Amino acid sequence: MAIVGGALLSFGLYNVHAFSGVTEGGILGLTLLLEHWLGISPSLSALLLNVACYFFGFKTLGASFLFYSVIASSSFSLFYAVFEQFPPFWPQLANMPLLAAIVGALFVGVSVGLSVRAGGAPGGDDALAMTLGKVLHQPIERIYLASDLIVLALSVSYLSPSQLFCSLLTVVLSGQIVGLMQRIPFKTA
Repeated sequence: MAIVGGALLSFGLYNVHAFSGVTEGGILGLTLLLEHWLGISPSLSALLLNVACYFFGFKTLGASFLFYSVIASSSFSLFYAVFEQFPPFWPQLANMPLLAAIVGALFVGVSVGLSVRAGGAPGGDDALAMTLGKVLHQPIERIYLASDLIVLALSVSYLSPSQLFCSLLTVVLSGQIVGLMQRIPFKTA
C-alpha cells in the first residue's frame, strides 16, 4: 500500500498540482511561503521541515513508521522522476483550477490515505499529522485541516483569491478523504 500510495501521489502532484497553480497546505505550502517571503529555497526548507517531522514521527510512532515512511517517500520520489519524463497527462487542467482542485484532492487523499493506512508517511506533513493525531487523540483529518488552514491563512499574503479558494477546497477534500481511508475496513488475504 505504501508503494502504491507514493506512486499515486506523485502522479497526482505531477499531473494536476504542478500545472494548475493549485497549492497544498502543510509542508509544501509552507516551503512555498518561505520561498516567497524569505527567499529560502524549497529544496532546503522542505528537507529541514520533513526531517524534523519524520524525527517526531519516529519518536512517537516507532521504527515501523519510519520503515514504511521510507518506502512511501522513496516510491513518491522514484515515480515522480519517471512521470517527469513525460508530458502532463491532463494539460488542460491548468485552465480549470476548480476541477484541478477536486481531481488533485482525490489523488492526494487516496494516495496519502493508502500510505498512512500502511503505517507510513510519504511527506513530512503526513508524518506530523500522524504524530499529532496519536498524541492529541484526534482524527487525522482534523490535524490535516488545522495545519493546512494555518499555512493557507499565511499564504493569503501572496495567493490570488481564486488560487486561495481552490487550494482551500483541495486541502479540505484531501484531508477528509485521508480520514475516510482510515475508517474503511480492508480485507486482507
